[in-house]
Amino acid sequence: MEDFSKTWIDLAQPRLGSKVVYATDDFFADKKRLIDPAEPVFIPGKYDAHGKWMDGWESRRKRTPGHDHCVVRLGKPGIVHGIEVDTRHFTGNYPPAASIDWCRSIAVLPRAGWQSLVPKTPLRGNDRLFLPIAGVGPVTHLKLNIFPDGGVARLRVYGQVAREWKKDERADLAAMANGALPVAANDEHFGRVANMLAPGNAKDMGDGWETRRRREPGHDWAIVALARAGQIDEIVVDTMHFKGNYPDRCFIQAAGESGLPRAELIAQSADWPVLLPEQKLSANKRHVFETQIRQHAPVRFVRLNIIPDGGIARLRLFGTV
Repeated sequence: MEDFSKTWIDLAQPRLGSKVVYATDDFFADKKRLIDPAEPVFIPGKYDAHGKWMDGWESRRKRTPGHDHCVVRLGKPGIVHGIEVDTRHFTGNYPPAASIDWCRSIAVLPRAGWQSLVPKTPLRGNDRLFLPIAGVGPVTHLKLNIFPDGGVARLRVYGQVAREWKKDERADLAAMANGALPVAANDEHFGRVANMLAPGNAKDMGDGWETRRRREPGHDWAIVALARAGQIDEIVVDTMHFKGNYPDRCFIQAAGESGLPRAELIAQSADWPVLLPEQKLSANKRHVFETQIRQHAPVRFVRLNIIPDGGIARLRLFGTV
């Protein structure tokens, strides 16, 4: 089972502006739950006016020809590299099969132009199906078709935001909304690297990158692929919400464009030149570094080193492409 979330972001996540804009039927479970970033749960004995409460999208039992579907509008157009169809907790009420179509449209709810992304594929109950996709897009909308009816807990659409750039544009090159991606980390026990690249402020500690308590020598690290290679002039390391568990210090290394395989890139990262020398950090604070940044050629990859461990809410690297 490939975990696409290690190297791609979920393009369907609401914090990027994605929404479920239509469903043929969501009688038993609201369509908007389909892209809830939280893991699906099952609550025994919980019922509402329509029946058993389920954490996902669930249509009623179809008594007419045809099948149900829902449409997700991505907050940012993106290139799709993987799909996850999650039926966890749906056992006697999951669809036997599903397919997914895609389109690129400026309409909130497109009526035409759909192309096949995933052909009709068998599903199992209480399962997670991961499907690799060969870089399709830019995609703005996806249509999940279920045959003939039933419930799906979550739909994840893994890939990279695709956007147009202007010459010499200055932007946050570490923002997922601009196309930045997580590459690797030595530990993501309490929170994923991708959280540091998310829009806005972190809502709580769970909305950042946090490692376990280190009980051995060394320090923790995370590697990020910037949206574009650029010259960095401002770095923000934000420890918002991290009070008893923020890193004591940090430093950042960087490298330019690289055609190396992921494993070799990770292996070489410990020897990359220093972009930001070691800096003292404080709890629950937005640290801004400008004059401390060393002179450098355009960089595409950065390695954030935290000493010795802890949590970072957001990482911003502003620069010119």
